Amino acid sequence: MTLHDNATKVAAPDNSATIDEAAAKDNGIDLENMFEPYFRPDDNTIVCGALDDEKVAALAAAGVELVLNLQPDDELNFDERAAVERSGMYYEQLPISGANDLKQLNILAFDNILRQYHGKKTVLHCGSGNRAGAAVALRAGWLRGRKMDTALERGRSHGLTKLEEEVHNRLLVPR
Repeated sequence: MTLHDNATKVAAPDNSATIDEAAAKDNGIDLENMFEPYFRPDDNTIVCGALDDEKVAALAAAGVELVLNLQPDDELNFDERAAVERSGMYYEQLPISGANDLKQLNILAFDNILRQYHGKKTVLHCGSGNRAGAAVALRAGWLRGRKMDTALERGRSHGLTKLEEEVHNRLLVPR
């Protein structure tokens, strides 16, 4: 799901053209067509796959304030921290390599980062959005007390796909 799918048209500042609401919220940057995958569960949250220098620059131009990278260092092909910080954004990294890293301690750290930057326009990313969605679902279930269906739907809206069964099984265990 992307905000772009249901966007309404608004007049451009010079009234010569129209731009959609999603692009207006991103300083005119068309993030949806730049990122694959791209999820926009709310105005201040973007979930996407791996970044590069060009994508980091686009995120900064779109007004993103925080990049939360869930990829371990061995998945990165450039100095992401340096690129993000050079672009004037905050950078946090919480390596989640896969299902084995979906532990309560990591989800608590994930929650702490999101709470620290509450209200900031944030990008959550991994290779495909799947680990970001898994972390969101587990946060909703374990830390926010959401019911299974609600937690899983929240995860799906943030990119949860292949890890859904694993997340479901982890949510069955009381915390």
